[in-house]
Amino acid sequence: MVFILSSPLEILGALGARLRTQRLAQTLSQRDVAHMAGLSLGALRKLELNGQCSLETLVRVLHALGLVGELEDLFVLKRQSIEQMEQAQAAHQRRRAPRRKVP
Repeated sequence: MVFILSSPLEILGALGARLRTQRLAQTLSQRDVAHMAGLSLGALRKLELNGQCSLETLVRVLHALGLVGELEDLFVLKRQSIEQMEQAQAAHQRRRAPRRKVP
């Protein structure tokens, strides 16, 4: 699935299906993963069915499945040119307001 061409609901569904595939590959039941993640069985079922969950629920499931490392590159600013690197660095530096000229 190409996420850039998908609706938010399609992306959520695909992520839920991917998590289900990962769980099954590890031969874990929904009940096992829910218990390991400290979640209700219903919360895990909802996540796998349509991708709907809180961010905390997602992180808990990723931890339980040993996939939390997959988050490392998520939302990392990608710098491709020197100009972009300089802009990113400038954004991190605190800027002072210009001084007022005293008449």
